[in-house]
Amino acid sequence: MNDIHIVRYNVSNYRAWNQFVAKAKNATFLFQRDFMDYHNNRFQDFSLLVYKKNKLIAVLPANALGDEIYSHQGLTYGGLILQKEIKFEKVLAIFTELLKYLSLAGFKSLVLKQIPVIYTSVFTEEIGYLMFILKAELFRKDTLSVIDLKDSPLQISSNRLEGYRRGIKHDLVVKEDDDFELFWNSILIKNLKDKHNAKPVHSLSEIGLLKKRFPNNIRQFNVYDDDQIVAGTTVFETEFVAHSQYISGNENKSKQGSLDFLHHHLIKDVFKEKKYFDFGTSNENNGLHVNKGLLFWKEGFGARTVTQNFYKVSVNNYPLLNNVFI
Repeated sequence: MNDIHIVRYNVSNYRAWNQFVAKAKNATFLFQRDFMDYHNNRFQDFSLLVYKKNKLIAVLPANALGDEIYSHQGLTYGGLILQKEIKFEKVLAIFTELLKYLSLAGFKSLVLKQIPVIYTSVFTEEIGYLMFILKAELFRKDTLSVIDLKDSPLQISSNRLEGYRRGIKHDLVVKEDDDFELFWNSILIKNLKDKHNAKPVHSLSEIGLLKKRFPNNIRQFNVYDDDQIVAGTTVFETEFVAHSQYISGNENKSKQGSLDFLHHHLIKDVFKEKKYFDFGTSNENNGLHVNKGLLFWKEGFGARTVTQNFYKVSVNNYPLLNNVFI
C-alpha cells in the first residue's frame, strides 16, 4: 500500500510549511510563505505538501498557469524541496506520486526551475537525474557568476583593483541602509528604464515589505560621494551565499569606480565568511546569449560559472520511473 499522499497548500499549513523549509536540504528564505505570498495576487498558487504517513517529507513551491504547473514563476529558483536526510529511493517515490497527482488534476506538464547547487546544504541532484529518465526538455540553461570565497587568495583582476583605487581616490563611502527609496528612485529605476526599458522585479513598496519580514536576509548597501548616492546593490543573504539581486550606479560609475569599490568592500569585508558570492546571471534571450561586458566585469572579481537548469516534463511520463531500479 502506498503511504505517500499529497495535499495542496492552504493557510492552515503555514506553520508546517515554514518549519519544514527552515530545515530542508535545498531551501532558502525565498521559500518561506512570508516571501512567497508577497505577490500572491500575481499568481495562482498551487504549492504542494508531500507526506509519508503523517510526516512531511517534501514541498513544492508552485503556481498554476493554464494546464501547466510552474515551480514557481515568482521565485529566482525552485524545484522540489526535500528533508535533509532523504535518500534517492524515497525521492523517486515522491516524484512519481507527484506527477501522478498532477496528471489526475488535469495538468499536462511541470516546469521546474532548479535551485543552483551553491544554495544547498547537501548534494541534491536526484531530480536532475529523474529529468533524464522522464525525457524532460531542458529548455533553458542560465549561467551564474559565482565567487568561491574560500578559494584564497581571491583572483581579482587589475581592472577591478584599479576601479577600487579610483573609489579610494574619490573618497567614496559605503553605507548599509535600511531604506531602499534613495537607491530605487535615484539610481535603479532610471537605469533599468534607460538601458533595458524595464522595471525592477520588486517595486519599492514590495522590497520594503520584504525587508521588514526578512531584516537579516535582505540588505541594502549604498555608495556615497559627499553624501550624494552614486551607486548601490541590494543583497539577498542566505546561509551560504550573498547574492547581489540588484546592482546599479550613476553615469560616473566608471570614472569613480563606484561599483568596483562597493563590491571589493562586500567581498573582502562584509561577506568574507560566506562560502559564495553570487553576482547572478549575465544571460539574455532566455539563456541563449551572454552579455559579454557584464560577464567580464563579474569575472574580474574572480567569479566563475555555475549553471541553473530549467526543465519541462510531461506529467503523464511518470510510468518511466517504475523501472529505475534493477
